[in-house]
Amino acid sequence: MIDLHTHTLLSDGELLPSELVRRAEAKGYTAIALTDHVDSSNIDFVLPRIVRVCKVLNKHWKIRAIPGVEITHAPLQEIKPLIKFARKNDAAIIVVHGETVSEPVIPGTNRRAIEAGCDILAHPGFIKTEDVKLAKRRGVYLELTARRNHRSTNKHLFRLAKRMGAKLILNTDTHDEDDLVSDNQASLVLKNIGLNTREIRAIFRNSRDLLNRT
Repeated sequence: MIDLHTHTLLSDGELLPSELVRRAEAKGYTAIALTDHVDSSNIDFVLPRIVRVCKVLNKHWKIRAIPGVEITHAPLQEIKPLIKFARKNDAAIIVVHGETVSEPVIPGTNRRAIEAGCDILAHPGFIKTEDVKLAKRRGVYLELTARRNHRSTNKHLFRLAKRMGAKLILNTDTHDEDDLVSDNQASLVLKNIGLNTREIRAIFRNSRDLLNRT
């Protein structure tokens, strides 16, 4: 399992970064990105700590820990500067918190995140066709999620992305140890959305491809 969207107690997760990575390794993960929630108030505090712990863990463990952030509920005008700051300060994976139906995300966040060049648009809710087309052109990965409170729109995203040829990725949006999934559990999540075996393999391959870009 490669999971490129998770949270630690540096934002609203329950576990220390080291514990989350260790529990993921025990679950069979080969790579995990630590992408705590950030905005202009805390990115300069959170990101250096994530970068540091990933360097330490990668010296000692086989699982690969990847430093990242999830830009969350930021004003639209701040998304691009925050992405620029994150890249300059060694974030390898930049996620933007998309327009999930379970939270009052600012309308237009999906579009602005794609335009600004994030790596992953997380749980983008009822994303518009034109935004899916733009994501394909910009090489932004759209997230199918295993997280219960965001996954009601997975089928909508899958149908649009399949029609438009946009790249999809599966992440857990983990906040505690029970959110981590095995490869078999991840496959089941995708089967329940309606993906066939070939399509599931393509999703896993997308995770590897994005990982190889970091």
